[in-house]
Amino acid sequence: QVQVVESGGGLVQAGGSLRLSCAASGSTLSIILIGWYRQAPGKQRELVATVTSGSSTNYADFVKGRFTISRDNTENTVYLQMNRLKPEDTALYYCAAVTTATFYWGQGTQVTVSS
Repeated sequence: QVQVVESGGGLVQAGGSLRLSCAASGSTLSIILIGWYRQAPGKQRELVATVTSGSSTNYADFVKGRFTISRDNTENTVYLQMNRLKPEDTALYYCAAVTTATFYWGQGTQVTVSS
């Protein structure tokens, strides 16, 4: 079993920055990838960025150049640095820890970007 807890969301003006954190606990050695996803009201959940256990990263086109995903293995924490935020980035941001068996989801952290 793996548990993930997100933090760092909030209200920010367009052009501002936020850093989200995803803290994993439990059977963390079984995690092969951690991803950030987001879901805006009335829309489907979409992938934002992922980082593998080997620190390979992948980004959705709509965040490339603005968001950076990173991991601190000593703290079992993954960060999502979000710069140049846009109102369309407003969403509930979820962290998911992926093992060979399943996805473990957190409760999400709200990001609201005002224009």
